[in-house]
Amino acid sequence: MVAGGAVDTGAGTRGPGQESLAGLVEAAGPHATAVTLAVAVGDRTAVHCHGRTALDGEPCTPDTVHELGSVSKTFTALLLAELAARGELSTDDPVQRHLPVGWRPPDVRRDGPIRLIHLATHTSGLPRLPPGLLTSAVPAWFTNPYGGYDEQRVRAGIAATTVRHAPGARYRYSNFGMGLLGRLLAEAGHSPGYAELLAERIGRPLGLRTLTCSPDAPNLATGYHRGQPLPPWRIPGLPGAGAVRAGSADLLRFLRAHLDPGDGPLGAALRDVQRPRLRLPRSGDQICLVWNHRRTADGRDLFFHSGGTRGFTVLVGFCPQTATAVAALTNTGPTVTSRFTQTAYDTFKQLARVEEGR
Repeated sequence: MVAGGAVDTGAGTRGPGQESLAGLVEAAGPHATAVTLAVAVGDRTAVHCHGRTALDGEPCTPDTVHELGSVSKTFTALLLAELAARGELSTDDPVQRHLPVGWRPPDVRRDGPIRLIHLATHTSGLPRLPPGLLTSAVPAWFTNPYGGYDEQRVRAGIAATTVRHAPGARYRYSNFGMGLLGRLLAEAGHSPGYAELLAERIGRPLGLRTLTCSPDAPNLATGYHRGQPLPPWRIPGLPGAGAVRAGSADLLRFLRAHLDPGDGPLGAALRDVQRPRLRLPRSGDQICLVWNHRRTADGRDLFFHSGGTRGFTVLVGFCPQTATAVAALTNTGPTVTSRFTQTAYDTFKQLARVEEGR
């Protein structure tokens, strides 16, 4: 289904990563209409766009907005680090310190409390999904499973949750935990909501024009599931876990900021999210604030995260030693047999390798 040629923003040059686009197009499969690879290697950048925003849509461009799914969590992690750098909170604060008035914290039956750092490293003990979500999700499972789970239901779900193991004791990936973290950050930052905090603290300082949580954003590509077009993803109660959207050029700017944090308003936070916090069980990988960290045999540090909604798949990564950043995006959702995420990760590893004379 992928159609159309590539738009290369490499300033008239071939641009880094162009030779990798064909493999990603193939891996995206027949149900994608758009595939994008955004690459920075040192001072060289390029955004390679292939296809259209929908079957009958406009050509895909670097400003075409994609749903980022769980890549949203890397933005939530940066918000946590930014508020901590300002002294508005500590990553060691207990969850209940930043709950809205009248909200009851989860029941922790063992050593507690749950702290913000536990939410950002998936060690809170909270389940992957909040109580009650599956019941409302089933009718819209292949379109918008989170769409009916609003803030009122999040509040009820938190109060109904019992944590089964000591916070900090075990790694267990949790959309619930990261969604809760986003709500707590909005409270601590005295913001009307997560979307507003994201725009103020990250979008504006980094100049990310397309960054948004709105399902009605302009220039939004259409997502596809097994060839069927889907409505925009909605996750009203847990936006910090998966509601962020952006164009590929802005996503690359976000990644490049991690390569050169500098001394600006986000400098300390950008460095802090890259600090390893724990080692994953049965793995050499580590978890930073949300970011996965892998040290290669030749000493490179690879930071990466993937994401998916029903209609989009994304992988992002950066390597400080080779000043490389990569974002790969397509407008079809991940499936059991999908090869896009693995191909995107392999592309990232290849582009981030140390080359003599680079």
